[in-house]
Amino acid sequence: MALTLADAALLRSQNLIDHQWRDAGLGARLPVSNPATGEMFASVPDSDAGDARLAVDAAAAAFPAWSRRPARERAQLIKRWHALIVASQEDLARIISTEQGKPLKEARGEVQYGASYVEWFAEEATRICGDIVAEAVPGRKLLVLKEPVGVVAAITPWNFPLAMIARKIAPALAAGCTVVAKPAEDTPLTALALAWLAQQAGIPAGVLNMVTASREHTPGVVDAWLTDSRVRKITFTGSTPVGKHLARESAATLKKVSLELGGNAPFIVFEDADLDAAVDGLMASKFRNGGQTCVCPNRVYVHEVVHDAFVERLAQRVGALHVGPATDEAAQIGPMINARAVDKIARHVEDAVAKGARVVTGGKRVRTADGPHYYAPTVLIDATPAMELSCEETFGPVAPIFRFRDEAEVIRDANDTPFGLAAYFYSNDIRRIWRVAQTLETGMVGINEGAIASEAAPFGGVKESGYGREGSRHGLDDYMHTKYLCHGQLG
Repeated sequence: MALTLADAALLRSQNLIDHQWRDAGLGARLPVSNPATGEMFASVPDSDAGDARLAVDAAAAAFPAWSRRPARERAQLIKRWHALIVASQEDLARIISTEQGKPLKEARGEVQYGASYVEWFAEEATRICGDIVAEAVPGRKLLVLKEPVGVVAAITPWNFPLAMIARKIAPALAAGCTVVAKPAEDTPLTALALAWLAQQAGIPAGVLNMVTASREHTPGVVDAWLTDSRVRKITFTGSTPVGKHLARESAATLKKVSLELGGNAPFIVFEDADLDAAVDGLMASKFRNGGQTCVCPNRVYVHEVVHDAFVERLAQRVGALHVGPATDEAAQIGPMINARAVDKIARHVEDAVAKGARVVTGGKRVRTADGPHYYAPTVLIDATPAMELSCEETFGPVAPIFRFRDEAEVIRDANDTPFGLAAYFYSNDIRRIWRVAQTLETGMVGINEGAIASEAAPFGGVKESGYGREGSRHGLDDYMHTKYLCHGQLG
């Protein structure tokens, strides 16, 4: 198959290192496939540690000039990048849909979402401020400066191939850092297109470097960055086991680390909730990107008083979702990323049913005209903590319903996980709202709201969901360190 774009230059097939588009040093290639059909439609470099080190060489050489560049100039370049992203929305959406599988409508939304971070941090670049501290001794001035940490290594997942890398690169560039980045092996084309647009916007040589690699070669690429003392920060979105490895290996050179890791989000519907609003919120948070998001609800707790009414309304909505190819404008659930993903979803549903859950709608694989990598959007009832889906991220369009009786019980169950990324609950009791919001052990809470992500808000988790924040002014702080100046002999 061929991917047709209005601007064919966006479809890149090489790494970007020091402003040059180049193949991997050893010439190896990584095929890129459509997740629905499994058909290869492009290829990119399958890089190794040598390519990774070349990227750091370029970023380290570019850092002094970029970090000293006035913030307003950095901001203007990042704004040009933003404008090019927005102007290329349709082409970028087609790349996302083809390599990742999400429906075109969602892919267009992802371009807007990712671009919002670029615009936000372009504006934040001019708001980097330090402090003047009241001196305790006459004749001294105490000043606090914010400075860029240095070279940043960004490693991103496949589920949001534009938004995840944009919200790492944009604050790094705004802070004055230079970047080496490795997108997920399943979805490298979107990241390379972003790098091309950054180059066209005038981002200088070496400031942004993009290296692609297969699953087999990724450890070599990343380890080259982990052991290089010139890389001063690692920012990663992905699984908790990989995040723990990065944290351990970063300790040798004491790099700054930001980790946005796995989740097991609870979604709680109390007896006083607006059920229609709760169903709307669950549809938005659970079935976006086919359930392949780190913040999508993995456990849905519904009070026994409203359980049946909620399930009936939810099942009607879920059963009406249209499953189809990403290129189908009517599609609401596209293909899963690969066969392994479908197998995991099926295993979770089969395990749940074997342990007493009942399928209300869905619960089966779906084969469409373009391939087998689909799973029907599913609602299960009578879910229990003994089921695999209660403790593992399903990462698919499956909503398991847990029945509960009282607030203390559901808070205990919601917090009974090593993860703490996001949580959601619906209630109209103002006392309960504040009580529950403060008790939930997560970095983000949606209160009567299912879509919580925003470039202006800090995104991140607690416990084994990681540390550090993306978005907001706090996201910019993660790319800077604090320097204290004490100027004496002024009296």
